[in-house]
Amino acid sequence: MKDTKKLDELNRIVVALDFDDIDQARKLVEQLDPKLCRLKIGKEMFTLFGPDWVTEVVNKGFDVFLDLKFHDIPNTVAKACIAAAKLGVWMLNVHAVGGEAMMKAAKNALVENFENPPLLTAVTVLTSMGQDEFNSLGYRTDIISQVKHLAKLAKECGIDGVVCSAQEAEMLRQDLGRDFALVTPGIRPLGSDKGDQTRIMTPPNAIQAGSSYLVIGRPITQSNDPLTSLCEISESIASV
Repeated sequence: MKDTKKLDELNRIVVALDFDDIDQARKLVEQLDPKLCRLKIGKEMFTLFGPDWVTEVVNKGFDVFLDLKFHDIPNTVAKACIAAAKLGVWMLNVHAVGGEAMMKAAKNALVENFENPPLLTAVTVLTSMGQDEFNSLGYRTDIISQVKHLAKLAKECGIDGVVCSAQEAEMLRQDLGRDFALVTPGIRPLGSDKGDQTRIMTPPNAIQAGSSYLVIGRPITQSNDPLTSLCEISESIASV
């Protein structure tokens, strides 16, 4: 497994593979270039097709972000992180609201069991969530304050970065430094349908705000020419 300690600023796009048909996913992967993007495998595909699908994509040369958002008791999450890292993934994640003990257990498990462990990131507040829904969960603060609090806690626990909205990237970059990874879903090129995302931003604006990696799904995966769409987005952020 490659050394992932330094953030790679030359390959910042992570294409989200959200498919319920493995043949469609394979067709898309064949059209993409691992030199231009990484790939994210989430709960749907992992549940349908299992670890073998992750291994298949890794063996094609792609860095894989295994987006399973572990959230459980510390020992269970630690073991899950070890199992995920054995698949050769580049990045995996946990929910920051799992707390300090859980995040430290996850990080320690990776450091103790792998010479070059994958990046470990923590989810702050889902980018599909707006303030009204957030308040309905009983939180007595605003989303920005919660994101800031959880990101700071994650860094204190040794986590490599957080998953957050690009709208929060500038604030977090200033607070947490250059080497803390900010992984931002909800990225939409101008003119794209925002889908079920609420807190969104364009690719150049996200990079300018401080995002390390841009998670992009439908604007690429549902394009008539995925590679061309990927290249266009890559070009749009190259000079930022």
